[in-house]
Amino acid sequence: MTYHLDGAVIPTGFDVPVEPLRRAAHFTGEPGCIAEARAFAAVFLEQLRTEWCATIDARSDGAVLLVVSELVTNADRHSEGPYILELEGTDSSVTVAVYDSSATLPRVFPRDPQRIGRHGLEIVRALALDVAVERVPVGKRVRAVLSLDAG
Repeated sequence: MTYHLDGAVIPTGFDVPVEPLRRAAHFTGEPGCIAEARAFAAVFLEQLRTEWCATIDARSDGAVLLVVSELVTNADRHSEGPYILELEGTDSSVTVAVYDSSATLPRVFPRDPQRIGRHGLEIVRALALDVAVERVPVGKRVRAVLSLDAG
């Protein structure tokens, strides 16, 4: 909205919505890719703090990095090819999406503290507001939305 006062134009807000911050990275699956994905996400969170003035506490920061680790690790272990990490964020949420070449959808196992391994999706579901898995033409996409609101 814009007000006009004695010939002066006084803007009072944005007339168009602001686009979320978006970044994507391609990983080959070679050793070190999971650490690179975490580092990529850490830089993204800093950009979100700077460009969106997002307040991201230590808990939310850790949750985003853990979800990135879990989803990228799953793609690394269960696909036969490269994978893509996409991050999208605003001042209130971050979406983590990982695309890989396997069309096999991940399984969620019942909670079992005695089980060794296979807790990744269980962890992601505990941290995220929403988790979605879908087949895409080249394999699948696993997407998790995390809140940045403290509390």
